[in-house]
Amino acid sequence: MTSTRAIDQHRTVLASMRAALEAIPADLHGAFNDELAELLSEVDSVVAAASGLRAEVVLETKTRGVMTDSGLDTRGWIIRFAPTLRQAGAGPLAKLVDTVARRTNIQAGCDYDDTGLPFNRRSPLAIIWESARAGEAGAPLAMSLLREMDQLQTRLYPDAVPTVTEGMLLLGVQHGPAMMRQMRIHLLAEHGLPDEVERVQGELDRHAFLSSPQPESGGLTRYSMGLTPEQSAILEAALGPLAKPRPNPETGDRDLRSNSQRRAEALTEMCQRLAATDAARRGGPAESDTCVYVTVALTDLENRSGAGEILGSRADGTLIGIDTIRKMCCDADLIPVVLGTDAEAIDHGMTVRLFTRAQRRAVWRRDRHCTFPGCEAPGAWTKVHHVRHWADGGPTDLANAALLCQRHHSFVHQQGLWAEVNPKPDDAGRYVVWNLVRGSYRHAALEQGWARGWQAA
Repeated sequence: MTSTRAIDQHRTVLASMRAALEAIPADLHGAFNDELAELLSEVDSVVAAASGLRAEVVLETKTRGVMTDSGLDTRGWIIRFAPTLRQAGAGPLAKLVDTVARRTNIQAGCDYDDTGLPFNRRSPLAIIWESARAGEAGAPLAMSLLREMDQLQTRLYPDAVPTVTEGMLLLGVQHGPAMMRQMRIHLLAEHGLPDEVERVQGELDRHAFLSSPQPESGGLTRYSMGLTPEQSAILEAALGPLAKPRPNPETGDRDLRSNSQRRAEALTEMCQRLAATDAARRGGPAESDTCVYVTVALTDLENRSGAGEILGSRADGTLIGIDTIRKMCCDADLIPVVLGTDAEAIDHGMTVRLFTRAQRRAVWRRDRHCTFPGCEAPGAWTKVHHVRHWADGGPTDLANAALLCQRHHSFVHQQGLWAEVNPKPDDAGRYVVWNLVRGSYRHAALEQGWARGWQAA
């Protein structure tokens, strides 16, 4: 009588299981609604068990040397005989099995409850492999955790290593590897050797980065950035208040800008404040290292056509629209180099264009805050705006000046708004009264007789 090997019986069951799995879809229509969730959980459990078994089969093959005899490395052997892993997963599984075989005496199918195991079952690698062979942790997650523990193990109290490994494994299984990595500092703070948190964070300094600008064809310029916790805390402390939603103070309508847009505008405002502070400290924008130089043709500036070109920075050669230049001409951190018909520089836009320090202080005392209706951004957060634009021949004097925060400065230029600047305040205490009808700037230009060609059209 021929005895049946256990492995033959298992393979027969696998064949029957596959046949059953292939037959189920045709009968799904007969399942009740509340059975579908249960069925999915059952299928997922089978898939997880199969994934764990696959890892064990690869480990058994590795430890026997079968791969070497076939002339294939671990990944090549997996791809040949487990073709579904060609799409993804063969590499991490091969690395995991190779690491287990190289660094431990773990055997496929070993009983972790056996007290005579030839390896430390509480080591990080043994804990990780136990989860992988059970189908709980996939090979990519297992390798990610193993790399984390290789970095952390010598920084932890020895007794805490198994606890930390199990805790990170649970986080990874439930929430993914990103959450697992985020807990690194928290675990070091609780279980790490003295000063390890400081050492780890100190090592981050050399990895902090801010990329060079990467212009895109659509006009946006992208940056990539990675900061240390200290750098991030400083940035967020400054950025957070400026990036908060600002509902319309008159109507109560919510701020429709996305969080990303608010943060980008807040970062720009921070840089503009820095530039203004640097210019004031050095005696004027011409002496400051933070100025933006833009070349623009006089005809383009007058006719509101074409574009200007940034000079003298990593953004050199970037084109910006004429309307944007007209707005930025209010700012002390931009110096327009206006070109005549033969491309000669006919004006560097300095003395007449910029309000003096004394003038700015006088405007601050008069307006106190942003003059746009309902906005109370303090004077230190504002720009002195030329009510009649400098590019349209507007004078640089108090009767043509109004404080505007960065957001409303952009809004005024975008909507083409005009304001009356009065020598005495009205009943509401306002010296500057805005006409919020879109295009009111153009109407004022026509009425007062200084409209340019584009305004008269």
